[in-house]
Amino acid sequence: MPEADQGKQEKQYHTDIPVEKHGFFLKGASSLDWGMKNRLSRIFRPDTGKTVMFAIDHGYFQGPTTGLERIDLNIVPLMQYSDAIMLTRGILRTTVPPTLTKAVVMRSSGGPSILKELSDEEIAVDIDDAIRMNVAAITLQVFIGGEYETRSIRNMAKLVDWGYRYGIPVMAVTAVGKNMVRDAKYFRLACRICAELGAQIVKTYYVPEDFDTVVASCPVPIVMAGGKKIPELDALTMSYNAIREGAAGVDMGRNIFQSDAPVAMMKAVNRIVHENMTPEEAYDYFNSIKAEG
Repeated sequence: MPEADQGKQEKQYHTDIPVEKHGFFLKGASSLDWGMKNRLSRIFRPDTGKTVMFAIDHGYFQGPTTGLERIDLNIVPLMQYSDAIMLTRGILRTTVPPTLTKAVVMRSSGGPSILKELSDEEIAVDIDDAIRMNVAAITLQVFIGGEYETRSIRNMAKLVDWGYRYGIPVMAVTAVGKNMVRDAKYFRLACRICAELGAQIVKTYYVPEDFDTVVASCPVPIVMAGGKKIPELDALTMSYNAIREGAAGVDMGRNIFQSDAPVAMMKAVNRIVHENMTPEEAYDYFNSIKAEG
């Protein structure tokens, strides 16, 4: 028989202190389920509310992109410096050590190569497989204004439905076609549509004019896409401006793995995103790490 709870100290119910109502640190996520919030907390650092994501999924339509020829040699050692890695299931299974504890953002769309119409995508990963791989989020391209715009939106909606069923966030990536104008007006449209239809994160490009309006008009966190390789100081400045104007992080690929000093660049980007370092300070830091070899 268990002992009666007698003769012990008076219980402390603290009836004078209201029970804390735990909010959540990410925009638009306060009403999500516990599991989805937990996964978002693996992608975005709770202490800063931001993320440095490492995009290495380019091969799903480009093949062995420059810098991604040997992911086991050139890319896996860089993963430890990121908060999350964005990649395909093929690379995750064949090349990434299962001991890695970084958040996985799984590329879940695919179909055409760079030789075809890129907007002609389908869902390429079943939700059951995403669960088996313990991913923190699933992601796909959404081609607002593209030839297969409606199909890409339906793809996203299906992922969102799956995600709500199993507590997995969806990151929508606003793809820009060759003939589309990259300006705030377009990105306000594209990002808002993705959020309205249920995406919990939107990844989009930075524009120098009115990027803050893109962020303000999107009710979920915006993560800045790194885009093509540019000089390191320019990439650091772009990251700084995006964060200052409201982005919840950056997702860089080519500006990391095509840099002459990828580790130094990754560390410098972290300083900007999580420590509010200025571009000039981060560039000096980059050069100091680079000089150390």
